[in-house]
Amino acid sequence: MEKLFHFISATADAALGLSLKAEDLGYGHMAARALLMYLILIAVIRGAKKRFLGQPSAFDMILVIVLGSIAARAMTGGALYFPSVLALVVIVATHWIFSFIARDSLWFSNLIKGHPTVLIENGDINRNALRDAHMSDDDLDEELRQQGVRDPHRVAEARLERSGKLSVIKTRG
Repeated sequence: MEKLFHFISATADAALGLSLKAEDLGYGHMAARALLMYLILIAVIRGAKKRFLGQPSAFDMILVIVLGSIAARAMTGGALYFPSVLALVVIVATHWIFSFIARDSLWFSNLIKGHPTVLIENGDINRNALRDAHMSDDDLDEELRQQGVRDPHRVAEARLERSGKLSVIKTRG
């Protein structure tokens, strides 16, 4: 068993340049690191919740940025490779646990994901909410036009969702 472990360790070191400094990594090492990291990221992301790739909230975007940063440092030799892979797994597991808790706890969900903001209700624009969202009238008009609405008075409700997208429910008629 010890010989097998030594063989695997030596093979991984030769292929990935694990014992080399970043500046000593060759093209083959970088290609092997990139390929392995790609496969690892596929496995790690498949273990994460699907929603974070669809309509991500800030909570989900942080995950993407952190994963990219950790993976990049591991691929270029700026950080140790396999400890970085462990960090990827820990970050995704933490994200999954937080998502699980947030599913059943409105308080925790609002804490880590934020909450939607009602900007228009029954045709009336909530100026305080608009200001708090750092949106101008022009910004709101643009968002409404993208939803096929010209007149805010024809909106039953418009919410700035946690993802940053505007959802609009039009009035009947």
